[in-house]
Amino acid sequence: MYRLFLQLIFLASLTLNAQYNEIKTAKITFNFPYKEVKGSIGGFTSTSTIDWNQPSESNLRGSVSVETLDTNNGIRNWSLRSGRYFNAKEYPTIIFESEEIKPNGDGWDVLGHLTIKGTKKEFQIHFTKMGNTLKGKGELYSSDFGVTIKKKREDNLVIVNFEFELGS
Repeated sequence: MYRLFLQLIFLASLTLNAQYNEIKTAKITFNFPYKEVKGSIGGFTSTSTIDWNQPSESNLRGSVSVETLDTNNGIRNWSLRSGRYFNAKEYPTIIFESEEIKPNGDGWDVLGHLTIKGTKKEFQIHFTKMGNTLKGKGELYSSDFGVTIKKKREDNLVIVNFEFELGS
């Protein structure tokens, strides 16, 4: 009985010491290197829980609004949101859900699924923690998701940068 009591106290202390955080604010930017086009996307919502000390207990899930896609060029924004590319009316959100989070050097590798235009593909983000901020980077080919800007796959490379401010 005494041993069971000690085990329960130990488990309770682990729960109390866990450092779960939520994503308070997010800044997501992207770069199409081939066209030298940079931009951002907003409307971020998240149900993530983050424990930097125990990555396996963490879960990243979030979405952004395609209507907020901004390249600092109104005509290009309208075109990218149209049915020809992202089709914001039919597919208003881009969704990411983590499947596995594991430590890697100074940060985490987050493996999961990204859904764009109804197409779900594996996506990896490498995050590092700087104070109360997670900074991450991932790469994808927009043509893999039905958003074909150029004919050659390699010309559709998109580099995505994430900056998440954490709060409890």
